[in-house]
Amino acid sequence: MATWKGKTRGGLTGYKIFITVLKYSGLPAAYFLLRFVAFYFFLFNPRSFSAIYEFYRRRLGFKRLRSVIQVYRNYYVFGQVLLDKIALTAGFKAKFTFRFDGEEHLRKMVGENTGGLLISAHTGNFEMAGYMLERLQTTVNIIMFDAEHEKIKEYLSTITNRNYRVIVIKDDNSHIYEINNALRDKQIVCIHGDRFLPGSKKMKAEFLGSEAFFPTGPFYMAMKFNVPVSFVFAMKEGSKGYHFYASPPQYFQQEGLQEKRDQTIHSIIKSYICEVEKTVRKYPEQWFNYYNFWETDGK
Repeated sequence: MATWKGKTRGGLTGYKIFITVLKYSGLPAAYFLLRFVAFYFFLFNPRSFSAIYEFYRRRLGFKRLRSVIQVYRNYYVFGQVLLDKIALTAGFKAKFTFRFDGEEHLRKMVGENTGGLLISAHTGNFEMAGYMLERLQTTVNIIMFDAEHEKIKEYLSTITNRNYRVIVIKDDNSHIYEINNALRDKQIVCIHGDRFLPGSKKMKAEFLGSEAFFPTGPFYMAMKFNVPVSFVFAMKEGSKGYHFYASPPQYFQQEGLQEKRDQTIHSIIKSYICEVEKTVRKYPEQWFNYYNFWETDGK
């Protein structure tokens, strides 16, 4: 059964090779090497190949040949996104350009001192958004699963610097208190709204023509904390460009009855799905959920 396990594949040796290339030869050389690595995964990673191929073939309606080509392009762009993140955070020579749509919505959150919840998806480069949001001159918190292998995480910490605060999702739910404190202090909190781990609460909704499950946690927070909510994406354009999108903020009231709350959460999820669909149709090669997202039993 092809479900997400909360971890992303990758070895320490591979990271070290690419970082060495980045350091001494630059991003173009690393991109060149990446073409061969992407082709390896294209040939020898059948589980993710099947999931991404089905995404292009069944969800976006591409022809068979185009779907196969898109799988390779997807692997290659995903590798670029990872390299871009490392190049920027490690201070390597790589000048990126940024475009912004909807930045005024986020500046309004900061200017009116309301704080805000930004909900994104596994498309584009979410961590790049953390650096782009530095323009807001406020504390930005990004909620993440701690899925990196310990040795990889330790190695990356020695060469990279983050200018945003990471809140790690933990089994004891202590991250909830950190999120609560951040929103209480009128800070910006960013979270993904398209993945869940086994045992977590979820809700079914139609996405790209078929029903899929979404975690209720991020959308429950939007309702519970009653802060402005914006759906945001940082999408790669060209070799060194990124385009940041932010939807107009909305408020969602928390109703007293559970049935009313569920209806509100479902309404938020539908609004979120609308923005994600527009994004993946415009940037089809930047859908980075490498498992059967439309699993019928939601496990």
